[in-house]
Amino acid sequence: MRVVLLLTALTFALGMVQKVQCYQTSWQDGEVRYSSMCYSDLPYLYTGRGFAELSWPYSDDAQTRDRYEVMEYPVGIAYWAYGTAWVTHWVAGSPDLEPRYSQPADTLAADPDILREMRIFVIVNALGLALLTLATSAFLVGVNPGRPWDAAGFALAPPLALSGIVNWDMIAVVLVAGALWAWSRDRSLLTGILIGLGTATKLYPLFLLGGILVICLRQRRWVSLTNTVAAAVVAWGVVQLPALVSGVGELGGLAQWKVFWSFNAGRSADLGSVWLVVTQATNIAITAHTINLWSWAFFVLWCAGVLVLGLGAPRTPRFAQLGFLIVTGFLLVNKVYSPQYVLWLLPLAVLARPRWRDLLVWFAGEVFYFASVWWYLDGRLTPAGGGDAGFYWMAILLRVLAELYLVAVVVRDIRRPWRDPVPREVDDVPVDDASVEGEETKAVSVSA
Repeated sequence: MRVVLLLTALTFALGMVQKVQCYQTSWQDGEVRYSSMCYSDLPYLYTGRGFAELSWPYSDDAQTRDRYEVMEYPVGIAYWAYGTAWVTHWVAGSPDLEPRYSQPADTLAADPDILREMRIFVIVNALGLALLTLATSAFLVGVNPGRPWDAAGFALAPPLALSGIVNWDMIAVVLVAGALWAWSRDRSLLTGILIGLGTATKLYPLFLLGGILVICLRQRRWVSLTNTVAAAVVAWGVVQLPALVSGVGELGGLAQWKVFWSFNAGRSADLGSVWLVVTQATNIAITAHTINLWSWAFFVLWCAGVLVLGLGAPRTPRFAQLGFLIVTGFLLVNKVYSPQYVLWLLPLAVLARPRWRDLLVWFAGEVFYFASVWWYLDGRLTPAGGGDAGFYWMAILLRVLAELYLVAVVVRDIRRPWRDPVPREVDDVPVDDASVEGEETKAVSVSA
């Protein structure tokens, strides 16, 4: 545990060092942030969403909404961002906010005092996310007893260093790692709570319930399934309440709360998506509604395939294997693949296939894409004669192929469990019935 945590800390620290060039310019140099690949959403959202004025993300105050857009993230991230903004103001000496209210919002980023606060905001968030990353490693160490070094794949992952503070995705990642750990300890209620909290932070933890469904169907663990789903729903609902009731208008916070859903529903093909390659390569405009329909149709078919695979496997697949397959299917057809989305797969992948050769193949695809997306935004991949950046299309497709390679290896391990690096005892005995069988066996022994 100590060694893995040390490796995690070193990797995350390298990621902070990698952002130094942007930090020195307060992320105001548009060329440096792309050419040096040190972009982060955090400083821009500090001024762009009202945190420089400590505006509550879900306020329906007319003046606030005239000045700032609503946070387009789920409530878990909005709460975290607001909390770290409060800490930032405290560290910065609790500056007087009154003069800022009369200043145009789009000019705040030019104020030297606010630029200093932006840097503090990034530091506060980086330290907080570093603690979450250490907690993630600790959870992963404990998932498979006797195999603590599987977590080293997470601790030493290059994507962790590159993408750790691009956005707040590590909040969901630690909750997913916690759910993996809780399920390995047969704590179904805790697993559900962590999945619910994760879903309140990013949507993808919800899909882990599909993996639990497969396991519970095979092992007839009806109580575990019910507990997990119910706990997830309750935890998710409770976390939504502050956002829903915090408004002062007749709609409460509902109008602001719905922005995350409407924003994503109306989003068209964006960076990193296969849909972007299709639209740019064919010059065919595909509406957001069409992409939504086809993406969800493919994802439903993908999940059905995982269900058939899991139910037909010689042995019950591991939770990490099923979770990795489902989340990968979602990302393959999603309308956007932001550079930090690799973090979603990281804890699942290192436990689903804890072999360095296979992980390095996947890491290579992700790192190649990470470099390509920034150089694409910087215009460096645009052909000299003009036209579309075919090299960026290649980077997207190579990243997809790297993901599919890891998918193929995990599917092989499920179909041929003797190839799975993680040895297990026969685990198809229903857990809910096993305790009954154990008590019967104990009674026979006593009578004998």
